[in-house]
Amino acid sequence: MTLLQLSLTIIFVIIPLVLTAYLKLGLEKDIIIATIRSTIQLFIVGYILTFVFEGNHPVYILLMILLMITAATQNIIKKGQGIKGITWKIVVTLITVEVITMGIMLGFHIIPFEARYVIPISGMVIGNSMVLSLLFLNRFLSEIRNNDEQIELILSLGGTNKQAIHRSLMSAIRSAMIPTIESQKTMGLVQLPGMMSGQIIGGADPIVAVQFQLLILFLLLTAATVSSVMVGFLSYPTLFNEKEQFLGEYQK
Repeated sequence: MTLLQLSLTIIFVIIPLVLTAYLKLGLEKDIIIATIRSTIQLFIVGYILTFVFEGNHPVYILLMILLMITAATQNIIKKGQGIKGITWKIVVTLITVEVITMGIMLGFHIIPFEARYVIPISGMVIGNSMVLSLLFLNRFLSEIRNNDEQIELILSLGGTNKQAIHRSLMSAIRSAMIPTIESQKTMGLVQLPGMMSGQIIGGADPIVAVQFQLLILFLLLTAATVSSVMVGFLSYPTLFNEKEQFLGEYQK
């Protein structure tokens, strides 16, 4: 793709700008900022990855993964202000997901420990965990607000904090996981996933592209499950004091 061809893709930014302006949605500024930020960030990352891939040193790989975890954590904690200690909970969750997924792939030699494999796949896993954690926190805090009386009632009848929060917690975990599960049901019929499409465009055999895409799909399913469950079970105890009294949603 030439720079001229790349510049023509700005049409795909102008279309939503015109529509949002016409409908007075007030999203024009956000679209412009998102476009500029994504362009700058992707080019910077592109140059960094070129250096990392050429060096292919374990330290560079670990530093890139650490950078991704840090960026994801900063984005998630903005939505979890009602959960005490949310920062370390998210860090532990993202590290655990990364260790589990990469440990299995490297341990069984599914992929080699090379930057061009580990970094892109880690980015997909961490990015998916970030989105799922955000979905979980939004739903969980909403469930708490909507069911605070029910939670207090269960506690007043002698229930434990785990029993009191169980319904809200399970509902939030389920809601966070549903988008990943539903998207996999229509994969290949309604959409061709990004990795598969990219490999096909790059000239790879479609069957090989399918094999790599299945790997990513199964990884993301694990990431969705582990992220939602870990954030949930790490978060709910902080909503109660040492006497198992419900504190509700509060600020750190």
